[in-house]
Amino acid sequence: MHEVLIFTYLWVKKASNEWIVDEMNVSEPTVVDWKSFCSEVCVDMIIHRSKKLGGVGHVVEIDESKFGKRKYHKGKRVEGKWVFGGIERGSSFFCVVTLIEITKKYVAPGTTVLSDCCSSNRSLSEEGYVHNTVNHSKNFKDPITGIHTKKIEGAWSAIKAQFRSQRTKR
Repeated sequence: MHEVLIFTYLWVKKASNEWIVDEMNVSEPTVVDWKSFCSEVCVDMIIHRSKKLGGVGHVVEIDESKFGKRKYHKGKRVEGKWVFGGIERGSSFFCVVTLIEITKKYVAPGTTVLSDCCSSNRSLSEEGYVHNTVNHSKNFKDPITGIHTKKIEGAWSAIKAQFRSQRTKR
């Protein structure tokens, strides 16, 4: 049990695989397996969270992001999976999933939902949500309404940076 706690601490602190191998006297495949397990536990907790985000008077920012690599390490086209996430403003509540069915599961009806103008978000108003958008091709913050999705965009940046740093430490 002591080793599990130490390893989990090192994983949270983003220790390199090499450092963990040396300090804990375990093999590289063991470190990779344990890091993968820790990541899976975190993803499982996010996906299976039972609390809905928002409600009347609350604001939830939503956005999609593609996780993967650029094909041939060039250009903007990314090979990978689209992931959808939401963050409730004024709290640390966060969900990561796919669109309408998941919005219904994790975001309470009547919530004001803020998103970019992605076509996959357009039916939210028909599903009982107050849906306001910001057109990122024009502004990152709507100059008239003040609507923005900076919190969720920042979360995607942090998550992707974490994935990049884990890939480079293996």
